[in-house]
Amino acid sequence: MVGIAHHTGSTSYKSNASDETLLNDEEQPFLHEDFDDAFKLEDRARPTRSHGVTPLPMAQLATLCVVRLVDPIMFTQIFPYVNEMIDHLHLTEDPSKTGLYSGIVESSFAIAQLLTIYQWARLSDKIGRKPVILIGISGIAAGTLMMGLSNTFWGVIFARSLAGFFSGNSAVVQSVIGEITDHTNQAVAFPIYGLCWPLGAIIGPLLGGTFSNPATKWPGLFDTELFRNFPYLLPSLLAASIAFCGAVFGFFALEETLPSKRRRRADSLPSSPIDGYQEKLQQPASIGSLFANPLIRALCLSGGALSFTNTAFDVIFVLYCYTPVNTGGIAFTAAEIGLALASSGLIAAGLQVFFMPYLLRRFDHAKMYNTCVAIFPWVFSLLPLLNLIARRGVIVGEDGAESVTPATKALLWVGIGILLALARSAALAFSVNMILIKHSAPDPASLGVTNGLILFAMCGARAFGPAFASSLFAFSVGSSWWPARYVWVVIMVVLATLATTLSRRIADGMKAVAIQQHQRPS
Repeated sequence: MVGIAHHTGSTSYKSNASDETLLNDEEQPFLHEDFDDAFKLEDRARPTRSHGVTPLPMAQLATLCVVRLVDPIMFTQIFPYVNEMIDHLHLTEDPSKTGLYSGIVESSFAIAQLLTIYQWARLSDKIGRKPVILIGISGIAAGTLMMGLSNTFWGVIFARSLAGFFSGNSAVVQSVIGEITDHTNQAVAFPIYGLCWPLGAIIGPLLGGTFSNPATKWPGLFDTELFRNFPYLLPSLLAASIAFCGAVFGFFALEETLPSKRRRRADSLPSSPIDGYQEKLQQPASIGSLFANPLIRALCLSGGALSFTNTAFDVIFVLYCYTPVNTGGIAFTAAEIGLALASSGLIAAGLQVFFMPYLLRRFDHAKMYNTCVAIFPWVFSLLPLLNLIARRGVIVGEDGAESVTPATKALLWVGIGILLALARSAALAFSVNMILIKHSAPDPASLGVTNGLILFAMCGARAFGPAFASSLFAFSVGSSWWPARYVWVVIMVVLATLATTLSRRIADGMKAVAIQQHQRPS
C-alpha cells in the first residue's frame, strides 16, 4: 500500500499493523547488509526510530558505486571523437550532415537500452539483482571493445547497440540502492550514488579525447598498423578494461538484495514474521497496475521529458563545440571537447557532494525536482552567446581552418563554465528522481519493475533525443538564411519549458495517491 510522507512529499511503503514495525520504509531499510541471521534483522528493525539515522551499509554502497561508474564511462567516452569518427568513415562530404550520422550512432545505444531495460528489471526480480548486474557490465565491455575495432558505419552501430542492450541493467542497480536505504539516510546515500555518473562523465570524455588517434599523438608508442587502421581502439580498450575490472569487483563484493533470494539463505533458521511477509511480496506488480498509479504515470512523463531535455543539451553542446564559428559554433578540437565534458562532470560532482545532501534534507523533493528542470530553458537560451564571443576573435588560417585568439579562448572557457554549471544544476533532478521512484513503488517486491517502467520512459526519450537534436541542429546551421540558424534554440527552449510543465504533475500525482489511500478502507 502506498502512503505519503508529508515532510518530504514522497510516498512510502506500508504494511498491515502487525508488520509495520518491521518493514515500514519510513522506519528502516527493507533489507540490510547482514542477512545471515533472520533474527538479527528483526532485532535491528524495531529500535531504529529511537536510534535516529540508520547506518548505511558502506561496503555495499561502495560496490554499487564502482559498478555504476562503468555505465557513464562507456556511454560518454565516444562523445569527444564521434563527429571526427564520422568524417574518418567518409560517410558524407557535407560537414553539416555530420551531426545527423553522429546522432544515429549515439541514439543506437539508447534504443537498444530502451528495448531491454524493463526486461532486465523484471528478470532481476526473478533470478536476483547480482547476476543481472554482472552480465550487464560484461556485455557493455564487449560492445565497447567491438566498437573500437569497427571500421564501418554499420559495424559501429552494431557495437554501440550491443553495449546499449546490456546497459539496460541500470534500473537494477538503482533498485539495489533503494533496497539498502531508508528516509533517514537517503539524503547521504543517493548523492554519493548520484556522484558516479558525473565522475564517469569526467573519465569517459578524458579517455576519448586524450587517447583517440594515438598513432598520430604518440608515434613512438602507437605508430603501428593496428592503431592507424583503428584510431579509436585505444580509448575503447581502456574503457572496456575498466568495465571488466568492475565486473570482477562486483562478482566478489556485491551482495544479493532481492527479498526472495535473501530469504532463502535463512530457510534453515526458525521462521519469523519477516519470512511470511516476504513470501507475500515475491510477485511484483504488473505494468497495468503500476501505470494506473497517477504518481508513477507522472514520473514516467516527467522523467521522459527530463531525459530528453538533458540528452538533447549534451548532444547539441558537443555539436556546437565542433561546428565552425562562421556557421554558428566555436570550432573546438576533439581534445578541447573532451576537456569541456570532463569539466562538466567535475562541476556535477561538486554539486552532488557539497550541495545535494543539504538540498535533499531542506526542501520538498517534488518542488526541488521541478526547480531543477526549470533551469533547462535558460541553458538553451544562453548557449548561442558562446558563438558571439568566438566571433570577436576568430582567426582563419591559410588552410581555411578556424581558431580564436587566446584572449577570446579564455573568455569562451569562462562562458562555458557558467553554462555548464547551470546545466549540471538542472541535471540534479536525476538524483531527486531516483528518490521519488523509490517511494512510488507500491511494495518492496515491485521496486525493480517500477524502476524498469519509469526508466523505460526515460530511455525512450534518450533513444530518439540524440537523433532529433542533432538533426535539428544540422538543419539549422546548414541554412543559408541567417535567422534560420537559430531555429534549434527556439524549438529547444519550447520543449524545455514543456518539460518544466510536466514535472509539476508529480505533486499532483502525490495528492491523487494520498486521496486514494485516505478513501481506501484499512
